Amino acid sequence: MIYSLRGKLILKEIGFAVVECGGVGYGCKTSYSTITKLGETGSEVTLYTYLAVRDDSVELFGFADMQELNCFKQLISVSGVGPKAATAILSDMTPEQFAFVVASGDSKSITRTKGIGAKTAQRIVLELKDKISSEALGGKSMTLESGGSPMQSDGGNSAIGEALEALQVLGYSQGEIAPILRKLDPSLDTQELIKETLRIMAQ
Repeated sequence: MIYSLRGKLILKEIGFAVVECGGVGYGCKTSYSTITKLGETGSEVTLYTYLAVRDDSVELFGFADMQELNCFKQLISVSGVGPKAATAILSDMTPEQFAFVVASGDSKSITRTKGIGAKTAQRIVLELKDKISSEALGGKSMTLESGGSPMQSDGGNSAIGEALEALQVLGYSQGEIAPILRKLDPSLDTQELIKETLRIMAQ
């Protein structure tokens, strides 16, 4: 498994980058978001990678951060969504936006990506949201009490509850993110909570 690449950026164009490591140039298909984050040709960069192996091809996909890679992995776990479609979606929205879209059930936003129809978008939301509730949350939506302990949410999700679900879409565990969310201003909206949590975790 190629977990990541760190080396000199020798080529970048829309949807594709080449990183030279130890004299070998590794071509990675990637999102527009990652391309915009990479420096100039000749600079040192790091890409977190996923190797897609099929009967007729072997393709390497690279992303500027783990959040985007986790989104990519979640997307290709959905039936009928391949690496090309997943990369296209991540070219149109950030990991934070993707997580919020899934947590809020907003499949319409995903159809804005060229080639993604309504049925595929609905399947993405349904399968990922179900995965969160069944695997990460034990089948029940959860939020956090002011005292810090998890509690079941009987009504609609609070901003903290939505942020918790959205961050789990990105691949983080409740144990990682709950302590951070407890310390944040509860008056923040969902997107602000997600961004601030990711900022703190990156430090």
